[in-house]
Amino acid sequence: MVIKKLAAASLLCGVLAGLAGCVQYPTERQSVVDLRPQISFRFDPADARMTQARVVVDGLDAGRMADFLDGAGSLRILSGTHTVQVISGSEVLLSERAYIGDGVARPFIVK
Repeated sequence: MVIKKLAAASLLCGVLAGLAGCVQYPTERQSVVDLRPQISFRFDPADARMTQARVVVDGLDAGRMADFLDGAGSLRILSGTHTVQVISGSEVLLSERAYIGDGVARPFIVK
């Protein structure tokens, strides 16, 4: 009788150990966040001269200013000190040197 109880108990322990091994533990989902600084521009979008103006960062053309309208788009750059210019034809609408750190969204006002 003791042997039957011992066999039943060991069988029960074996089954419970087998079931515990089949449990799928919850996985943790991690995502990579882009902390690069962003710059954008505040200007009158109805002014065609402003929308066609070019953005130049550290001497490199980055595209049309309309593509980086504050609230609609932004230009991601590397952290550090940068020279930001907005040029329309031969006229410089904005020329500013600024330090922009990680995680910062910096709007420039162009009039």
